[in-house]
Amino acid sequence: MSAKPFIKWVGGKSQLLSQLEPYFPEKFGTYFEPFLGGGAVFYHLQPKKAVLNDINETLVQTYLYIKNEPSKLIKQLDALQKKYISTSTEERENFYYDIRSKYNKLPLSDSKRVIYFLFLNRTAFNGIHRENSKGEFNVPAGRYKNPRIVDPENLKAVSEMLQNVEILNSDFVSAVKKAKKGDFVYFDPPYHPLNDAPSFTSYHKNSFGKEEQAKLRDTFVELDKKGVYVMMSNSYTPFIKELYSDYRQLPVQASRMINARASGRGKINEIVVLNY
Repeated sequence: MSAKPFIKWVGGKSQLLSQLEPYFPEKFGTYFEPFLGGGAVFYHLQPKKAVLNDINETLVQTYLYIKNEPSKLIKQLDALQKKYISTSTEERENFYYDIRSKYNKLPLSDSKRVIYFLFLNRTAFNGIHRENSKGEFNVPAGRYKNPRIVDPENLKAVSEMLQNVEILNSDFVSAVKKAKKGDFVYFDPPYHPLNDAPSFTSYHKNSFGKEEQAKLRDTFVELDKKGVYVMMSNSYTPFIKELYSDYRQLPVQASRMINARASGRGKINEIVVLNY
């Protein structure tokens, strides 16, 4: 069985893989993904060597838990799923908010956060992961009749794929420091907002604004100078197009179902930037 993303993640690349496929390098050394999220591109490429990173501490903790203790995780999730499913429809919302409150109170070092994190991901409104400035998960409850909180077969497949992978919890600059000529780096950062409209980009308590986008461009340039294959996805905006004006730019079409404005939903252009 091929592994696939085990979490819902806004901006996930599963829907775009067929459009991105023609542009992946045919051959490369180590694969780097500094903004991992759901990891759809990683699962698709199935690289022999990889360095995966995300700034979200609990997300990284989750990947490590799946890598090291998949059976224990599956057992814990299954117990929570059975408890949730057996709860009446009227009481499920209270159940959700109780778990959310416990999740936000637990220290980052507590492995129980992983269980709650995956539960919330499958039962929150539209599977959104959003944090406030304090790092607290603040998405309201979703309404699902029978959510699949645990998928044992996929979690085992993911664990197997992660065995020879280095998993980091760092910033994107540090995550690609070891990249060398012939390696492949795929950047999928929080997107620059379209027309400054509100967007769900708060995956972490630290924001990702124009200054961070410019710093990412500088990192892109440094990797290019080293002979690394670099691909980046972002919003199709004048700001991003100007930042990467020296590089190959390709439009792709994505479906966006989550946006504060109706005009931001539906088919929308995104940009793929390549240095090769």
